[in-house]
Amino acid sequence: MELTEILKTFIEEGQDWERKQTSVKGVSIIRLPATKNRAASLAIDINPIGDNGLPMKKKGIMIMNRAEIAAFRTAFNNEKVDGLVAALEEVLPERRTSGKPAKADVLQI
Repeated sequence: MELTEILKTFIEEGQDWERKQTSVKGVSIIRLPATKNRAASLAIDINPIGDNGLPMKKKGIMIMNRAEIAAFRTAFNNEKVDGLVAALEEVLPERRTSGKPAKADVLQI
């Protein structure tokens, strides 16, 4: 089955807030519920996997179109952001991670 067909089936038959893992670690697809003003939709959730095999953040970054991913890429590639992260690392104590292992249902992309 082609990727677009799989996504169409997921948006039509998936449960609200259901998540499908992809073959790219840390990237999943989430089915967003319908609201009064829009139909159900899908979003890409980006939440990198840490060394312990668990997501790095409680919530990832949700991407719904090319403009959004382009804007995030621009921000992430800005050298000033690297400087800000370095300054934060100097000021904040190191964080520990914990949690439960991820599921195995994977969507190949």
